[in-house]
Amino acid sequence: MDLGKALLVSASGMRAQDARLRVIAENLANTQSTGAEPGSDPYRRKLVTFKNEFDRALGLDRIKVNRVTADRTPFSRQYDPSHPAADAGGYVLFPNVKPMIELADMREAQRTYEANLNVIGATRSLLQRTIDLLRA
Repeated sequence: MDLGKALLVSASGMRAQDARLRVIAENLANTQSTGAEPGSDPYRRKLVTFKNEFDRALGLDRIKVNRVTADRTPFSRQYDPSHPAADAGGYVLFPNVKPMIELADMREAQRTYEANLNVIGATRSLLQRTIDLLRA
């Protein structure tokens, strides 16, 4: 594989994981975001999906964010009749965000980002060694 193409593929992977980390951060920031009034829905967890996209001009596959979707799992309910978003029965809907799952997803995205960064570092090292050989 052309070393320049390796850089492009790794960079696209890093951009995709960056988008994933941003969505995870948003999910974590809204872990306790309830509705503002009775009967309104709280924050709904977001998920990122990816796709491979073939770049005909370069002859390689790149990873891209396909879309950011809402997680359709049900909200959790807690009894708190004093809460402003409590329904007639005294229950409040809370977001479907589970911090432990978000942290695991964050760790996975971080490791994938780092792996792509390591590929860029190795490719850069190979390019430098090639230049050094051509100078000799």
